[in-house]
Amino acid sequence: MTNQRLSGRFNHFGRLRAGKLQVGFTLIELVIFIVIVSVAVVGILSVMNTVVKSSADPMVRKQAAALADSILEEILLKPYCDPDPLVTTGETTRDTMDDVSDFNGKSNALFTDLPSEVSAYTINIAVTADSASLGIAAKQATVTVSRGTESVSMTGYRTRYGDDITCAP
Repeated sequence: MTNQRLSGRFNHFGRLRAGKLQVGFTLIELVIFIVIVSVAVVGILSVMNTVVKSSADPMVRKQAAALADSILEEILLKPYCDPDPLVTTGETTRDTMDDVSDFNGKSNALFTDLPSEVSAYTINIAVTADSASLGIAAKQATVTVSRGTESVSMTGYRTRYGDDITCAP
């Protein structure tokens, strides 16, 4: 009886007969599967493209902020008044700048000792007298650092206090 059951499933060439035992995919099912998978892959790749395209932006912003912060700190550590009021010109290097106002209008040319990683950044400095907003003698220093479309500005105030109190604003 076992031979009859088995022999009924095979044709005279020794192959399985068409029937319930055949499994597989039709061409239409295969095409639909390929379309669904390709749509999913396109969706995933477009999301990855957007993420990768702007992945360096936070690094540029952080480097610009760190650079602006260090330059602003250097400026605000200088005295409010010029210790040598007779010398009003010739202060073109960072070593000769002896008060906050000397940095006004300076840019990249002043910072030649920066690491090469930040040489692509543009630096602009503006120092203005701003006594009105604080109600005391103060100078406002604004450092703007840019690279491409990213720009970071930091502002700080240097007030006249301590030994600076006797100098003219």
